Amino acid sequence: MASATHLVLIPSYNTGVRLGETVAEALRYWSPVWVIIDGSTDDSAASLPHSPGLHIIHRERNGGKGAAVLDGLRAAATEGFTHVLVMDADGQHPAAEIADFMAISHDNPAAMILGLPIFDASAPRIRVVGRRISNVLARWETGQNIGDALFGFRIYPLGSLLAVMATSRHMRRYDFDTEAVVRLAWRGAPVINRPVAVRYFSTAEGGVSHFRYGRDNLRLATMHTRLVAAALFKPLRR
Repeated sequence: MASATHLVLIPSYNTGVRLGETVAEALRYWSPVWVIIDGSTDDSAASLPHSPGLHIIHRERNGGKGAAVLDGLRAAATEGFTHVLVMDADGQHPAAEIADFMAISHDNPAAMILGLPIFDASAPRIRVVGRRISNVLARWETGQNIGDALFGFRIYPLGSLLAVMATSRHMRRYDFDTEAVVRLAWRGAPVINRPVAVRYFSTAEGGVSHFRYGRDNLRLATMHTRLVAAALFKPLRR
């Protein structure tokens, strides 16, 4: 039976052959699944399966992960959905965990259900080590036990996330995952961490990464500078 409250939301930009496989796997465990094609130019949308549980939104131009998620949130809100599980389109996230995450969300509707990645040997070491800085900063900024601020397999209360994003011009690209968690924690959303396995695919296996170390780490540094400043001034504003 399709859920009328919880949906899976998958933003995708030039994900290649992995997109169709990822969506088909998600549909094995949940319905509905919504895919946001974020201005892709690689024809990856043609690989999507035909299913009554699948809804596809096409964005004319690439705007970044956060921008794609925001379009999905707005559309989902008009359909009466209350929660979204966001996952990557490249097959790194475990679709088999979707139902368990949704069950936890049903029992804790105000909470963020955050995937806590268990890395295997396929994970680039520089990515694993580098994210620790962002995790430490996110915990300091919120005072919450945020297991991993960058891992994108997670459930958000839709209304709260939409409200946060509607009042900010940020959170549209790689900064989305971390800033969304921090700002929702500031709004009082409880944090529930749930360990899950993650797999990185090589180029030969069809893996695609749009992460750029210089550009995206600079974006994260700028974001944390803003968030630290906001966290420091919050007591003064109160």
